[in-house]
Amino acid sequence: MPLENQFEPQKREKKLYEQWLEWGVFTPSADSQKKSYTIVLPPPNVTGVLHMGHALTGTLEDILIRRKRMQGFNVLWLPGTDHAGIATQMVVERHLQAESKTSRHVLGREKFLEKVWEWKDKSQGTIISQLKTLGCSLDWSRLSFTLDEKVSLAVRECFVRLYNDGLIYRDEAIIQWCPRCRTALSDLEVKFKEVKGRFWKIKYFLEGSQSEFLSVATTRPETLLGDLAVAVHPSDTRYRKWVGKKVKLPLVNRLIPVVSDEYVDPEFGTGALKITPGHDVNDYVVGKRHGLGVLTVFDDDARVNDKGGVYCGLTREKARDQIVEDLKKADLWIEEEERPHNVGHCDRCSTVVEPKVSAQWFVKADVLAKPAIEAVQTKKIRILPEEWEKVYFEWMNNIRPWCISRQLWWGHRIPVWYCKDCSKMTVAVKTPSQCQHCESAKITQEEDVLDTWFSSGLWPFSTLGWPEETADFKTFYPNDVLETGFDILFFWVARMIMLGMRMTGKIPFHTVYLHPMVRDEHGQKMSKTKGNVVDPLEIIDRMGADSLRFFLAWNAFHGRDLRVSDEGVEGCRNFATKLWNVSKFVLMHFGHLKESHCDKSNLTNQWILSRLNETKKQVSESLETYRFFEAAQSIYHFLWNEFCDWFIEFAKEKNELESRKAKGDSTALDVLEEVLRLLHPFMPFVAEAIWQELPYRSSQEKSISLAAYPEFQKENVFTQTEEQVQRVIEVIEKTRTLRGTHKIAGSQEIGLSLWGEATVLQALKPFQDKIQKLARADKIDWVTTRPSSKENLEIVLKDCSVFMSKSYLGDLSQEIEKQKKQLQDKKEALARAESKLTNEKFMGGAPEAVKAGVRKQAEDLKAEVVGIERYLREIGGT
Repeated sequence: MPLENQFEPQKREKKLYEQWLEWGVFTPSADSQKKSYTIVLPPPNVTGVLHMGHALTGTLEDILIRRKRMQGFNVLWLPGTDHAGIATQMVVERHLQAESKTSRHVLGREKFLEKVWEWKDKSQGTIISQLKTLGCSLDWSRLSFTLDEKVSLAVRECFVRLYNDGLIYRDEAIIQWCPRCRTALSDLEVKFKEVKGRFWKIKYFLEGSQSEFLSVATTRPETLLGDLAVAVHPSDTRYRKWVGKKVKLPLVNRLIPVVSDEYVDPEFGTGALKITPGHDVNDYVVGKRHGLGVLTVFDDDARVNDKGGVYCGLTREKARDQIVEDLKKADLWIEEEERPHNVGHCDRCSTVVEPKVSAQWFVKADVLAKPAIEAVQTKKIRILPEEWEKVYFEWMNNIRPWCISRQLWWGHRIPVWYCKDCSKMTVAVKTPSQCQHCESAKITQEEDVLDTWFSSGLWPFSTLGWPEETADFKTFYPNDVLETGFDILFFWVARMIMLGMRMTGKIPFHTVYLHPMVRDEHGQKMSKTKGNVVDPLEIIDRMGADSLRFFLAWNAFHGRDLRVSDEGVEGCRNFATKLWNVSKFVLMHFGHLKESHCDKSNLTNQWILSRLNETKKQVSESLETYRFFEAAQSIYHFLWNEFCDWFIEFAKEKNELESRKAKGDSTALDVLEEVLRLLHPFMPFVAEAIWQELPYRSSQEKSISLAAYPEFQKENVFTQTEEQVQRVIEVIEKTRTLRGTHKIAGSQEIGLSLWGEATVLQALKPFQDKIQKLARADKIDWVTTRPSSKENLEIVLKDCSVFMSKSYLGDLSQEIEKQKKQLQDKKEALARAESKLTNEKFMGGAPEAVKAGVRKQAEDLKAEVVGIERYLREIGGT
């Protein structure tokens, strides 16, 4: 059946996907005897819709999954979404405020959570639809959500086990607090940004003195309300006499000690450091060493609390301004200067965080980290690209306790109950009816929820039924590959390794592949504020999912950002069109064949089969090493530059085409069928659409998704023929170049002479008809005596030469004069450029970029001069 005039993605892609679902292509069996291959989709947050980063993840994982499915593995690609505690709660709160001018506090916890569940259902539905539109072959029968009952059970089980092992504990400690989200954050959820700030120097007077004072420098004068000491370095002779004495806290007039501590950098500021244990992570550590205690002066909204005296109720910013003003009035201010410094911001809402001492739940991450480090060191788990291993080790070897409690409503409530009678805690998987210590029924569950990444860290096995030994868990765990972005290497990947090994005793996956960052066409990070966000669904709507997928794979280079551009995707759409058009040609001429019959005595057939074989090998090696870009480029090069540009062009030669039809030679059809299978993981829709129309196929399966992935075949290696045909191609290409250089019209046929060793000419002679047709030559003379260079233009190849009579060039007098004038202009421009490069004043004063530009200009002009001189010699102009 002939193909339609063109492939229309908008009409065909959705129907093809529905067909795959109807056939059950994506659903594996837990009882299969086949070797399993498992990837869990990094669960998108139910905060909205998918972005280009999700499209990249979906594309690369689908390429791996579809290939393994075609290789006969029992493949599970498990889909799911993440409740994304802080992010989703914040989005829904904003939505409520915008829609109904209300807040979660007005609604209350139960009603608010109903609203969030409504949001989740809508967002998850959108995400699922988008993943299907992209062509992701996920097993939707196993769709999971991080707050599903089975996942929630796994979360509680993990928490209780870690608690019973002494690895989870509750303690008062310094944490990062977001005043906007009103919750504790883990260290990873704080992003430090350089901001323009100030450095204030303040007088701290010696106890009982009105003249002696320490000059203390700070970037946060508002925190002096909570100062409990001033610290100096033990070796700093300037302050040795001050150690052990007390100074008066400016404005507050409370006496605080001067202590000696090696944490202080004598070269920074004045060398005298104010210590505020309640509002600085490092000061908290210093304070503990010296038994200073803690004084908290900001509340949960980052306003000064009642410990701040007259400043009570002020925001941090207003308190800072007022305190600086009061210091100046009291002659306690020395000076200030502008100084940029790094300030922590909430990763979700970008609010400046406030270090704060608070009772929170923590995980002893250093204990969990040890086997996780060893797993990567011994290559049980590979991290690719490998340069990320160093980053992984650096973070894991310096890991701090992980704060896992969040003061939110949306999430997994911590499975701890407090007894009102005995004040002890009950920690349990199942909700208890009474205190496990005194059997009192007066128990209340912990209000806090767990960090989102705690439940996400269990994703590779919680989705498979753990802690039960389900069929899915036994078949599909450990997973095989974890593919994600490098930005969540610590948030998610490291925690999956730590928790997976602790809970199951096995590594969660053997390979971690970290894909590049997706940016706009100018290399800028995409953001709504910049207005440069590229919507993958909008591109798919215009150019089809296959075009976007192939573009993403083509550009997924290791260690380089991926820049998205319309032009790039259009190029991949053109590739899909090329595939469709060549398929139409093949089906038009060979669609009547009912079985494979490849004439391997035909040299052109040998060549294309050998080139296909090499392509299969390259694609396989590239995908095994996660070099998606190499695999995509190999397929592109073969289909466009070898199959279409040469094999099909050779086959179009009238005698050749008739001969193939008469013999029933199916080579074109066979190669096309293998190319479709090779390409299917990258461009599943168009490959399936064409494959379904082939008169016969290599497989009896309903879908190309279940057909065998092409493999290297030793019997199809024809090295000598490859060299032979490559020489033919070179002859044609160089002849075409010669015609273009000398502006010989395409309609004008020329005569060629081929000169070389007899064996070389003998290898070229079988292709004489093809050379003549594609080089537009009316005759070819095979000569063993070298033609005259005076009368002929010569193309020098590796082991032979092609000659064309200069008589085909016509009257060259005007062309020679034009080229001589151009040569003179180029030489004069070159002289000017070289003069600049020898001018001491220019070379000494010009910017490096300008000098580099002149050097480049000189190099280009030299090359142009050489080219024009050679051309003039060829046409007899010199």
